Amino acid sequence: MKKLFPSAEAALQGVVKDGQLLAVGGFGLCGIPEALIDALKNSGVQNLTVISNNAGVDGFGLGKLLETRQIKKMIASYVGENKEFERQYLAGELELEFTPQGTLAEKLRAGGSGIPAFFTKTGVGTLVAEGKELREFDGETYVMERALVPDVSLVKAWRADQSGNLQFRLTARNFNPAVAMAGKVCVAEVEEVVETGAMDPDQIHLPGIYVNRIVCNPNPEKRIEKRTITEKAGV
Repeated sequence: MKKLFPSAEAALQGVVKDGQLLAVGGFGLCGIPEALIDALKNSGVQNLTVISNNAGVDGFGLGKLLETRQIKKMIASYVGENKEFERQYLAGELELEFTPQGTLAEKLRAGGSGIPAFFTKTGVGTLVAEGKELREFDGETYVMERALVPDVSLVKAWRADQSGNLQFRLTARNFNPAVAMAGKVCVAEVEEVVETGAMDPDQIHLPGIYVNRIVCNPNPEKRIEKRTITEKAGV
């Protein structure tokens, strides 16, 4: 099956639609599928529930979809650096399922592993546990968390082969493998595509069986949230 598509728009065609549950890889602005997010914005789909560690920043990443009101609910572990997110949430215009970061990672991993739910101590006694099943194990209280299985996963990798096997670069790996494995359909944005067999099998981070479509974006912007420069004496 041919997995490589000529553009991000083409890769999303027939895949995304209104009201879906989507998962998007990345941590802050590191390892986010920039071209796929732009294509999602241009598709005009509405009423999305989006799973992501955070929601980008104003005007970039998932922040673009907040500006166009295409996201109705975020499932996230960090909500800073985004004034529009704050404004919509405080105004009651955006739903938020606030999830501890480790729990979010495990919910995605469980979804990709076929595990429907798990118990964790994280969040017990807080708002996170409200309305959820509590159970005692060995004298300790745990809260049950349901796995996440998104309709579509959008991820960013460094390199792919024609079969969809992926390699990630350094910290840009972050949530991407778990997001890819959890989704019913996974679309990967990469910077380079090589022939099948060109990558050392021991260096493949995610097998192509989890990837349905690929789009190449060789020159992503790769913004950072904050640039900090340390002044040195005599410089």
